Amino acid sequence: MEQSAEFRQLRDVHKKEHKQDEQKEQEQKFWDVCREVPIIQNEQMPKKRMHCLKWFACTVVGLLVFILALLSKTSFLLLITFGNNQTDIIHSDKKPTALLAIGFVLVGPNVLLLLKSTWKFIFKSATMPAKKTVFWVLCVEILVALGAAVLTIVAMPHFDIVTNVMILNSVSILSAVFQVVAECLAKERKRLIMLPVLSIIFIVLGYVLFVVNYLVFESSFCITIGLAIFGTICVSMNWWENYSTLFNSLHLKGISKDIGKSRNAVNIISSLTRILITSAVIGAYVTLTGDGWNSVKLVFETVVIALVVIQTLSSALCRWFVVVACKMHALRRSFFMPMYFASVIVLAVFLSPLVVKFPVSNYTSIPLDKSESSVEWVKLLLADAIKTLLTRDIVVNMKTEGLVCLGCSALFWWLGLVLSTVYIWFLKIHRIERTQDLFVQRMYEGAFLEQSLLLNTRFEIRKKIKDKKCAQIIRVFLCATMWHETYDEMMKIIISMFRLDAYRPKTGKHSDIEFEFHVYFDDAFKDDSNQRERLANEYVEILVEVIKEVYIIFSEEDPCVFKKMQPLPTQKIISTPYGGRLEYTLPKGNVMMVHLKDKQLIRHKKRWSQIMYLYYILGWRLNKQYYEKFEAGEEPDLLKEKLKRERENTYILALDGDTDFQPSAVMLLIDRLKLYPEVGAACGRIHPTGTGPMVWYQKFEYAVGHWLQKTAEHVFGCVLCSPGCFSLFRGAALVEDNVMKRYTTKASEASHYVQYDQGEDRWLCTLLLQQGWRVEYNAASDAYTNAPQDFKEFYNQRRRWGPSTMANTIDLLGSGQLTSQRNSSISKLYILYQIISMAASILGPATICLMISGSFVFIFNMNENTALALAIVPPTVYLILCFKLKSDTQIRIAAIMSIIYAFLMAGTILSIIGDLVKQNTFLTPSGLFLIGMVMLYVITAALHPQEFSLVVYGLLYFICIPSGYLLLAIYSIVNMNNVSWGTRESGGQTKTSAVNSLKKKFMNATCCKCPCLEYEDETSKEILPAETITKTETSQITLDIQSANVFPTSPYSLDRKPWIQRLQPKFGFWLKSKSECKLSTDEVSFWMEMQNKYLEPLMENKEQQEKIANDLRELRNKVTFVFFFCNALWLAATFFLQTIGDAVSIKIPKIYPNGTHSSTETLSLDPIALMFLLSFAVLLIMQFLGMLYHRIYTLIHYVAYADTEIKAHRKQSEQVAQIVDSNHHQETTEDDGTLWFQNPSTIGHITAV
Repeated sequence: MEQSAEFRQLRDVHKKEHKQDEQKEQEQKFWDVCREVPIIQNEQMPKKRMHCLKWFACTVVGLLVFILALLSKTSFLLLITFGNNQTDIIHSDKKPTALLAIGFVLVGPNVLLLLKSTWKFIFKSATMPAKKTVFWVLCVEILVALGAAVLTIVAMPHFDIVTNVMILNSVSILSAVFQVVAECLAKERKRLIMLPVLSIIFIVLGYVLFVVNYLVFESSFCITIGLAIFGTICVSMNWWENYSTLFNSLHLKGISKDIGKSRNAVNIISSLTRILITSAVIGAYVTLTGDGWNSVKLVFETVVIALVVIQTLSSALCRWFVVVACKMHALRRSFFMPMYFASVIVLAVFLSPLVVKFPVSNYTSIPLDKSESSVEWVKLLLADAIKTLLTRDIVVNMKTEGLVCLGCSALFWWLGLVLSTVYIWFLKIHRIERTQDLFVQRMYEGAFLEQSLLLNTRFEIRKKIKDKKCAQIIRVFLCATMWHETYDEMMKIIISMFRLDAYRPKTGKHSDIEFEFHVYFDDAFKDDSNQRERLANEYVEILVEVIKEVYIIFSEEDPCVFKKMQPLPTQKIISTPYGGRLEYTLPKGNVMMVHLKDKQLIRHKKRWSQIMYLYYILGWRLNKQYYEKFEAGEEPDLLKEKLKRERENTYILALDGDTDFQPSAVMLLIDRLKLYPEVGAACGRIHPTGTGPMVWYQKFEYAVGHWLQKTAEHVFGCVLCSPGCFSLFRGAALVEDNVMKRYTTKASEASHYVQYDQGEDRWLCTLLLQQGWRVEYNAASDAYTNAPQDFKEFYNQRRRWGPSTMANTIDLLGSGQLTSQRNSSISKLYILYQIISMAASILGPATICLMISGSFVFIFNMNENTALALAIVPPTVYLILCFKLKSDTQIRIAAIMSIIYAFLMAGTILSIIGDLVKQNTFLTPSGLFLIGMVMLYVITAALHPQEFSLVVYGLLYFICIPSGYLLLAIYSIVNMNNVSWGTRESGGQTKTSAVNSLKKKFMNATCCKCPCLEYEDETSKEILPAETITKTETSQITLDIQSANVFPTSPYSLDRKPWIQRLQPKFGFWLKSKSECKLSTDEVSFWMEMQNKYLEPLMENKEQQEKIANDLRELRNKVTFVFFFCNALWLAATFFLQTIGDAVSIKIPKIYPNGTHSSTETLSLDPIALMFLLSFAVLLIMQFLGMLYHRIYTLIHYVAYADTEIKAHRKQSEQVAQIVDSNHHQETTEDDGTLWFQNPSTIGHITAV
């Protein structure tokens, strides 16, 4: 009690002194308002430009949809009129040609669907449907195919153009009926039930007027009219699946679910059924009418084939652009309106001859190669089509009642379609909504394009998304691994986190996404001078200073000389079994935790930090709440389902300690995981930052890798590596069997050190791919990270990456058969693509030698074999030296050789250009290769306008190819036994950089005499596992572990731990009470069990290290032999082929730019070189096509984001600003239960900053 009283008295004194000092600062600081703050960059694209981009893209897509719909519908109706006996373009005895063309239009989409589904059935999902599903599908498809063929082939050629334009709209009859039934069965308010009811009424009235028009006023054949109505009703069955799940029918729901699982097989069955039924109807009808097929071949070379091609292409493109419009959230202006007015405009076009006098056709078949212009052709076709109306009795005799019936029936059918699909107007969809979630069926109907697209739009999407909004909350944990980063690097990642906190504030209201920030700081402690206590090192002090500075900046929403600054809120410093934790409540309410790891208590290095946060977030925090509910007696099955759903909606954003990103980059990655449940991870576009030639080289290297390689992997299969500096992972994927558990495997074999520890991010992605998860790439999600700026650091970084990439790729290819079965995104063809890419990578050094040999031939006019031998000698000598010399010396030699090779490559470029001038043609293998590569990279860069300036570094990249693909490959393979990290191995360099960047006096006092300033080259050591600690630290470890063992049960003393007391002056915040600044007993137990099982520090074992070192050398020798033996075989084959000469070389005629051939000169190319060029060209073309596809969908995603996310963010910001301010004020003015340990003068200084 006496101690408590003294403590309270001390606290009151501190508070009083602090208030007095604060008042003094407020009185003095009005003249000192200038600040030094870090540069905080927000989104680079202005809002106005984003709105312009959205408007422009949606307008272009809407116009394309409208124009393509007009072309599709007009060309199809012209084919229908060709089958009418009143038209003259196709003679009456050649009408079967028109009927056959209509049949092609009907089966065209089914042929495309058959090919697509067969491909997917063979290479992806091959699930077979149940027998009852097959029977149901056959019945429905027979009715639909029969109705479509009867309507378009048998009935419509007998009607006028007005009837034909609008009768297609009546196929919405059953959809309207299903909507009425669904609304009646629904428990929600039936607001829109009158719209489908009116649709039914209008369509039925249209049928009645249609019958009256033809039977009463013209006495036509009733069988044709009946077939037309029968056909439209049968066709309207096509979209039954859109409403099947809304009915209380277990039978229909079961069939729909089975169809969803076996979609590929069902599509094959339905496509074949429609093709057969349509063919049967055409054959039977032509036979019954007495017409023959003799004239089809002659007439098929005329205008008919052109219309079929136009109709097929325009329909396919229109459907694709409709999908684009929906994904961009432009349903109303780019989908809804163009589809509705297509029929009206087409009708106006066909009726235009009534206003403008067009020429009359010449009653014969007119081939396309006549001299008439396209305009004359259009006039002839329209004039021919209007004859179907002008020859009717109601028009010839001007029967007013008949004309009114005709016009009203057309209007009623159109209104029926509009009212039955008006729900699309209110449709709420996600950004980049999946096509299968937008539309019931995968294909369109060629004869009913706009009707099929409108009626195929899912009716239940609105209800689904409403339910999801109420239940689904995405929780994103940003986890950054940090070691000895500099002040500037720490500032980047902390600012990025605070930016995201301001972007998505945490309030008491519902939010669709919640964020929590974690920083895992490796090697955060050091021994004090007397070696009795562990204290936070200088890098931790830098970090807390950075957080304090950024916190003040983001807390000041309106810095003003007249505005009194609010005191900073209280935060926590907690002692933990693994070291310590700093807990911050950020200005907008989100939580940030900085986990300070003591390497004497817990295993350090990046992979173990990742395991630490994976088990903490996904293992303990996520499972704990459900385990407690289970112990409370809740239903296990229900808890299991909830846990599964929450794992799917829990994401982890892996970051490095120097990553810089914008909130939009995170949101774009979240979209990929949120909308595609099979996606286990997604990565963004990584931009290297820094200055100097090495960074310039890496900028272009990263650009080419992302532009071509990553996009090709995304499009054709899966991304193989999601970099750990900026990647979003799904919790459900990480907790999958053989993923997170296997990721904890401690390296015990030589290959483990290469695959597991040298490229942990690639290994984690390999585990995800092998379990069937998809890994994606989003090019619009930009992140920036520091790149090695000197030659040595770059080579050491790639020394890690090269062998680990090869090891993981070989691991994935080795399990390719099983992986392709589990992972629907990885086909056997994609495995083949990766094998070819792997072979190209292995043969890279030999290919560079051949390139250098060609350089010698070009520059010095040497003999080819002599040039090849000379090109092989320097790499061979360097290979031998790498086995004998230390790594530092190897890198110095590589740097000197790189400069020499750079001059040689520069001379090669000039020599190739000179040779092209000398040959008077660029159509040579070397000329085509150079020009093709330049054009490909320039076009690719032009499609990335924000990165186009990177092409400037392309020349540097080209002249450094021998260094990057020859010398670096040799260095990486020979030094595979060196498993040290290679970068940031010593704190000396980063320490100096930190001191220079800080510009703070207290950093000089803290760091100048730090022992870590003494640099020691770790790369010269052959093998020292990075996680091990020396025996000199063993006694201290035992001491700390003993103290940690009593930690859960021992009560806190009034005095805090020494490292906390030493850190408080730098911390800059008032501390919460001790009762709040401690872990719960359960969490302490978790960390201790976690440490004992997975993260216990590895003790130094010299015998084990020597064994691993020997195993690594042996592995290195084996890999080196195989790697360079393959290259030697390639070079030997080329050498012998060059020696044999003309006997095996391929002669290529010399072609001049004007197209003429040289009669005396030829160009020779050996078969191996030709095979390599063709393989390389095929790979580049595939990557280029994949890049084009990926760019389109990146633009779609970004346009959708630019509109929807900005609106949502603006609305949310307005709602929460006042709430956050009030909460912040309440928290900062609350005194009860708070301990005031901080030096008041320090707080006064902080407030004045």
